[in-house]
Amino acid sequence: MIGLKSIIDTLTIDEQQKFINYLQQKNKRKDIKNIQLFKVLAHSNDDSKSICNQLYKVENCNAYHALRKRLFQSLIDFTANKNLEDENSTDIQAIKYILASRTFLLQKNYDIAYKVLDKAERLADEHLMFPILNEIYHTKIQYAHNYPKVSIDDLIIKQKENQKRHHLEDRLNIVYAQLKLMLNEVTYKGSVIDFELELEHLLNANHIEINTSLSFKSLYQILAIANISALVTKKYYSIEGFVMKSYDILKQKKETDKQLFYQIEIVYIIANTLFRNKKFEASLRYINEMEQLMQLKKCTFHKSFILKKTLVKALNLNYSNKQDDAIALIERFTNQKHVDTETLLDLQLTSFMFYFQKEDFGKAKSISSKFYHTDQWYQEKSGIDWVIKKNVAELLLYAELQEDDLFYSRLKSFRRRYTGYLNQIGQTRIIIFLKFAELYYIKPKSINTPEFKNKIELTFEWTTLDKEDIFILSFYAWLKSKVEKENLFQTTLKLLKL
Repeated sequence: MIGLKSIIDTLTIDEQQKFINYLQQKNKRKDIKNIQLFKVLAHSNDDSKSICNQLYKVENCNAYHALRKRLFQSLIDFTANKNLEDENSTDIQAIKYILASRTFLLQKNYDIAYKVLDKAERLADEHLMFPILNEIYHTKIQYAHNYPKVSIDDLIIKQKENQKRHHLEDRLNIVYAQLKLMLNEVTYKGSVIDFELELEHLLNANHIEINTSLSFKSLYQILAIANISALVTKKYYSIEGFVMKSYDILKQKKETDKQLFYQIEIVYIIANTLFRNKKFEASLRYINEMEQLMQLKKCTFHKSFILKKTLVKALNLNYSNKQDDAIALIERFTNQKHVDTETLLDLQLTSFMFYFQKEDFGKAKSISSKFYHTDQWYQEKSGIDWVIKKNVAELLLYAELQEDDLFYSRLKSFRRRYTGYLNQIGQTRIIIFLKFAELYYIKPKSINTPEFKNKIELTFEWTTLDKEDIFILSFYAWLKSKVEKENLFQTTLKLLKL
């Protein structure tokens, strides 16, 4: 049931209606229950027993399970047909050319066959379809002895060059997959890995150079790899130049509309990188571009990216001193259901942070109360970094609300579970920060002494504020606001301007 429901949840309203039309055309009787089941799943969260009762007036029956299987198969067929019509139209056209040309070749109509293959080659080359290009060159070379108008040597050179590009894309795909596995170890299991060293090792081992001419998909994968590196090291400033330069390459490519999904992904990476580097106006410009791209091709990818786009847009608005706008935007999505659980949790934690910065601690506590799963569950869904940020934010909330039992029990638990990990990854500042937070909680007046202020300045090691991670600065702003006796949000904005 969960698998079936998750597929249906990805369909837009327009796609749902098209699927119903598809079922109606397939159905031989008017009272078929597959449409009824689809509508129930699309508009409710009822369990299997309840749905079975609605359809068959009994709690459990073989007919219901058989109906589910048929609906699942229909969804698979509908999705596949839709992709053939939409996403792969260029691929299908090129394959049709190849199949037609082979028929002409068998009929010894070589002149027509090679003209059709030329059409296929131009199409496949424009869209960087390396496997299809290989089939085209293979076919041209196979019959070259029957068609003296073509140079077999030129064809061999083209085929070898295409094989190199295809092989490069395959190698890059392997590197991307291996790095994603490493990221999962770091993010979701708390493993400690020298990520930059591993990245360099993998690129060298696979003979990949960043300045190589790449396909659209490969360009996205390289940017995604750079983004993963920045996520792990918190050094987004180190990838900005490369990301922007790569996008200049992207804009010159002709196949952007075909590979729209990857284009949106790249623009999202750019917007997020600029936000993390505190370039909010520039980031918002790319968010606008992202919104425009999401409207293309009948909003095919709108649902896939709406949460990511909303998250980065709200963060930019918030740190641009438009906090109310940011809150209004984010609240439209925090209670919605979505298959992108990780981004949905990011939205909820960000909403918590906005209200905390606004010093609306009652609302922040209300949001916090909805985080009722265990840390282990959240770590599996959103990663250890998310769990640590949630725990630190909640500790500050308990300090503000003077909730002694919760503050001390959660602080003790946090230190027991995460001190070793934070030491291993070089993020001891979080442990030190919590020591200061505890000292403030025990003796609030002590934080205003010159000795305490000097100790804070000397204890925290900053690279430079412009290169410091924006979320780390946001936590530090809470401590600084207590020292300076100033509004938390305004203190945060002052730190960013420095």
